[in-house]
Amino acid sequence: MDLTACQNQQERLQVLADIVPAFRARAAQHDREASLPYENFKELKAAKYPALTVPKKYGGQGLGLADMLELQETIAHADGSTALSIGWHMGLVKQLGESGSWPEDKYAAVARDVVNNGALLNGAASEPATGSPTRGGRPETTATKTDSGWTISGRKTFTTLAPMLDYFIVSAGIADSDQVGNFLVHHSLSGVSVAHTWDALGMRATGSDDLVLENVQLKDEDYVQTMTPQKDAAGWLLHIPVCYLGIAEAALDYSADYAQNYSPNSIEGTIADLPNIKQKIGEAELMRQRSRHFLYSVAHKWDRSDGETRQQMKTELGAAKHVVVNDAVEIVDLAMRVAGAKSLQPDTPLGRYYRDVRAGLHNPPMDDMTIMQLASDVYGRN
Repeated sequence: MDLTACQNQQERLQVLADIVPAFRARAAQHDREASLPYENFKELKAAKYPALTVPKKYGGQGLGLADMLELQETIAHADGSTALSIGWHMGLVKQLGESGSWPEDKYAAVARDVVNNGALLNGAASEPATGSPTRGGRPETTATKTDSGWTISGRKTFTTLAPMLDYFIVSAGIADSDQVGNFLVHHSLSGVSVAHTWDALGMRATGSDDLVLENVQLKDEDYVQTMTPQKDAAGWLLHIPVCYLGIAEAALDYSADYAQNYSPNSIEGTIADLPNIKQKIGEAELMRQRSRHFLYSVAHKWDRSDGETRQQMKTELGAAKHVVVNDAVEIVDLAMRVAGAKSLQPDTPLGRYYRDVRAGLHNPPMDDMTIMQLASDVYGRN
């Protein structure tokens, strides 16, 4: 099953539909153990999924944003942790290829590794002292210029998929400077290690461990980007809300199936026909449709827009994330209300969906920042 050989999105979705049932079957065990589902990522790599968002000129498929989201939604319906983890890679590869923010030869080398070997990359930006990188705190991880390149030391938290990553994009403060830069760090370098610290309430199978850098020696060309306070619009970050939408859809489907098959002896037929159950299912479906239309309308607008228009979409992108994630949390809550006390038992996935979907509230952009920006936009047009 080679996704890069598919002729259209429908074929890609069909191939992926054949792969993801195994993800669903493994999800409960990996959630209990807080273990990374290596098998899932090996199967995605075997199908050449990581190469789909590499630009065509580097041998990838140059997948558009809406198509990428649709594939990510399919994975999330089976296993949210796997979707969120691979989504960071897919989105970053896409964004870097489109923006040209790295030296061309450096990106080309990484892109070839992704296409030929299924190499995986993700950013490493969060630190305990700075909180979310979107808040603008200066990294305590420090890069120091040397005669032969750079030395970098520090510790990063929430480094999703850390045990399987080939490349880390590490943010670091430049010593004796007020600048912050991004450095490309290969997992194989001396001084690079992963501390297995991830034991969270939700998204337990993402391998979001700590990255530890101890006097790692880098070349000059590994300094790939100087960061600026002004952030570009980031359409690729829509991989976050679509992940939580997929989880919510899985919860809604489970609760609907449960309702259609549960028949207590106190009623005729199943609980699916009870008005209060239909009310909850209908409300959840309304939110699902609303969120999905909003999310994909923004994604399609991104795909058809030029660079200037995309930079004007920051508020829309943030609003889409806000609406979709908060609706997803509510959808899962309604699904649990449909199943009642059964939803709290470990033999259903609803408890996992509930814990996983709440993680979206803590992924960027943060709700308060989005709301403040929306307010500023209103003031700006009056």
